[in-house]
Parts: sequence; C-alpha cells; structure tokens
Amino acid sequence: MGYALRPPIILLKEGTDTSQGKAQLISNINACEALVDTIRTTLGPRGMDKLIVDGKGKVTISNDGATIMKLLDVVHPAGHVLVDIAKSQDAEIGDGTTSVVLLAGAFLKECKPFIEEAVHPQVIVRSFRLATQLALNRIDEVAVKHSFKDPTEKRALLEKVAFTSMSSKLISTHKEFFSKLVVNAVSVLNADLPLDMIGIKKVPGGSFESSFLVRGVAFKKAFSYAGFEMAPKKYDNPLVCLLNIELELKAERDNAEIRVDNVEEYQRIVDAEWTILYQKLQRIVESGAKVVLSKLPIGDVATQFFADRDVFCAGRIPDDDMRRTAKACSGSVQTSVGNLGPSLGRCGLFEEIQIGGERFNIFSDCPQTQTCTLILRGGADQFIAETERSLHDAIMVVRRTLKNEAVVAGGGAIEMELSRYLREYSRTVAGKSQMLIAAYAKALEAIPRQLCENAGFDSTNILNLLRNKHHNGGLWYGIDITTEGIADNYQRFVWEPAVMKINVLKAAAEAACVVLTVDETVKNPKCQDDVSQQAARKGRAGGVPR
Repeated sequence: MGYALRPPIILLKEGTDTSQGKAQLISNINACEALVDTIRTTLGPRGMDKLIVDGKGKVTISNDGATIMKLLDVVHPAGHVLVDIAKSQDAEIGDGTTSVVLLAGAFLKECKPFIEEAVHPQVIVRSFRLATQLALNRIDEVAVKHSFKDPTEKRALLEKVAFTSMSSKLISTHKEFFSKLVVNAVSVLNADLPLDMIGIKKVPGGSFESSFLVRGVAFKKAFSYAGFEMAPKKYDNPLVCLLNIELELKAERDNAEIRVDNVEEYQRIVDAEWTILYQKLQRIVESGAKVVLSKLPIGDVATQFFADRDVFCAGRIPDDDMRRTAKACSGSVQTSVGNLGPSLGRCGLFEEIQIGGERFNIFSDCPQTQTCTLILRGGADQFIAETERSLHDAIMVVRRTLKNEAVVAGGGAIEMELSRYLREYSRTVAGKSQMLIAAYAKALEAIPRQLCENAGFDSTNILNLLRNKHHNGGLWYGIDITTEGIADNYQRFVWEPAVMKINVLKAAAEAACVVLTVDETVKNPKCQDDVSQQAARKGRAGGVPR
C-alpha cells in the first residue's frame, strides 16, 4: 500500500532568513562580545576615549558608555539588548553605563562553554537569577548607610560620591572643582530633586575652571529688534512678567480677508490693530513689571515702547528656560494681560552680562530659588559637550545618593566581595547550579580585571591579592590606581551609591537571560514586489500617468 507525498507547506515569505538552534545562540553571544570589546577600554579612571564621526561629519569624543552605544548605530538584533540596558542605566541612575554592558558581556562569555556542552539555556537562566538575588541581598547587608542629619557630613559624602563618578571622565583632573559645583547645584533643588530645574549652558572659550554656577536662571540673549539697546541692562529687585503672547503687528493680508469700500475703512482697521497692541503694552507697563519675557516674538514696536519706559523685554525664550524662570521668580506664564498683578514674579537681581563671546541674561538672588544654571567654559566644543555629559552623570549619582543613603566602595571592591560570597555559596549546592553560580562569580571579576588592564597593571597578580584579602575579611579592598596595588577603598573615599550597583546587576543579568532565551532569529525583508507596488502608488500620487 503506497502513501501519497504531502506537498511542502510554505509558511514564510520568500527571501525570509531564519536561523535557529545552538549555532544561532552562540552567534548572538559572539555578537554581544564583539560589542563589549568596543567599549571595554573606556572603563575606569585610566579608560580611553572614543572618537566617533557620524554620517554628517559631526565629531563626538566620549568615554560615556550610553553615549557611545547610541552613536554606534548597532544593527545586530542581539546587540540591541546591550544598547537598551545602557540607555536604561543612563536614564535611571546616570552612571555605570559602561559597567552594565561589560558585566552583561562577561555573563554571556561565561555561559558560552555551557551552551556548547548542551546545557539547556533555561537551566542557566534559573541559576543566574538565583545568583543575582543572592548578590543583591549581599549588597543590602554590607552597604554603609549614612544619616544626613549633620549638614557638613552630608555635603562631604555627596562630594565624595561626585568625585568618584568623575574620576573616569575627561574632566578627572578638575574633579575637585566640579564635584563642589555639582553638589552646590543639587543642593539648590527642592525635595523632589527635579533634574530639569538644573540648566546647563555651554560657552566656548576660557578654561574648565572658568565654569561657574548661577543660583537662579541664565540664558543667552534672545533675538532683539531695534530699540533694544536703549533698555536698561540691570535691575535690583524687579518684578518679572512672563508671557505666552505675541506682541507684534501682523500684516492684514496674511491673517484675514477683509472687504472694504474706501481707504478710511481700511485705515480704521489698521488703527484698531495698533490700538489693541498699545493697550496690551500699556497694561504690562502699568503692572509695574520691569522685565518682560515671552515665549513668542516681541516686535520692534513693542521693543521701542518698553525701552522708552525703562522696561527690559525679550521674546522667543525657550520653553525650558521659561519654566526655570517661573520657578525661580515664583511667577506664572500668562496668556493674556487682563490681570497681571498676581502672576508677576520677583528676583533679587537681573542683569545682562558678557560671558565669552555671548551675552547672557541672568536672574539671581531670587526669594525662593529652587533652580540653578551651570555655565560651562572650555576649549573645543567636543570637550565642553563631554564635560556636560560628565556633569550629568555626577548630578544623577548625587541625586540618587540623596534618595538612597547607602554607599559601597568602588574600584572593583564590591564586585570582588560578591564574587567571593557567591563562590562560597556555590560549594553548598549540588548539580549544575554549583558550576553556573561559580561562573557568575567569575564573571563579576570582569570589572576589576578591566580596571587593571585599562591602567596597564598586571591584572592576574592584583586579582590574586584581592581574592586573598577578601577571603581574610578585607571587605572593601579594591584596586588602588595611584600605587598600582590594592587598598581599602572605603577608607580612601572611593564611594559609589549602592543603588547604582544594584541596578547594574539587575540590568546586566536580565540582558544575559534575554539573549540566552532566544533560540531563533527571523529576518523578514520587504519583498521586491511590495517595494515596486509602493513606488507605483507614490508615482500615481505625484501625478505620474498610469
């Protein structure tokens, strides 16, 4: 009895590329390792910088992990997982973006031999999640929690945390100066510590240490019309009027269609427009405001009107600067001039000053200052941009420390302690979990090992010294960059927020687990017929005859 052959089932579109099985998993791990190799040299105080040129020729010099990962434009599907965890670490904590990518790559590297020996990925994932939870519990046990009752102690702690964050940045030689600047900036904010209330303005020229902090708002002088020069540039204790109104005459033909029979009617329409504008300007002046800011343009007529009455005005103010000004001066942005009195703000001093090649409007000594602006100076634009990224990381770390008082020692100290703890725990369990947790512990040593390699030290020798110290109770011993040895990094004030290390471990372990659970990749490019059909539709829409 014969059987008829079943016809083949076509499930996916022609041209679809599918890869699956162990080979695909190994390929994904190799891709992640290649991506990690790109940024591993940027880790630590002796890390190198990357120079990245985009398609438009824009040059970026940075050693910030998240910045580099964004600019690399990764196309490999598995590599996107590492890009995403770097972005999430940057958004949530601000620092540790290189560490999280490096640690995720180390986890995957340690997994590869087990995958090749046919250990099921789910077995590895279970063991890694157990090891992550044990590591997080250990951080909670050993982290040093500080109370912020003493203002002097609080400031010293925050400066040390900012100091450590900037040790691996381009501005590391000026980290003492900038750590004080960052703590001063964060201390101005209210209890919610809103990041958008810290403005950063970049002015090329001068040295790094020419940078300064304005306890209030500073922004570049807006575009101005004729008559602006006549207005005063400095006021003591002025009232500030914040508007979202266009104080400018518009040509009637652009805004309306009006049918008139004679010239007198047209003139009455024009006069009415001028009258409405002058009424608005007069109400603003009568409110007592000496500084008038608007998100929308303030025209030449209004500029001259205000200048004749000793009132400063500026239009086209960016939205973020407007919000910070409203916060600093305790005012509110108005969309009409009907009742300006209650909405006016006040600042102690308003002045327009020259900074480098730019004119800046500065509001300072405000009664309820809860916002500030950092004015950054420096040589090349690339250096100032990297300084801004470095200060952003430091500000985020200081904010996190204020919200979570616990700190741990940096320089590879906490990673070595977690590695020791997990190695000892692995000996208490049986089966495959013992080897997998030990592999997790070995992967944690990737951070101190890379710190040594980036500084040109003998990583094997230093890691052996660290293992011995931690085995004998040296909880906070890590790498001493200055002496090419090891030291108690807690006593040396190399401090990092515990929440940063917690987030790094969670994100890196989860990324590794995500890559391990992918056993098939399907690439479904657009069919050529679809492309030609879309082109035909566009042609018809553009008037091309069928």
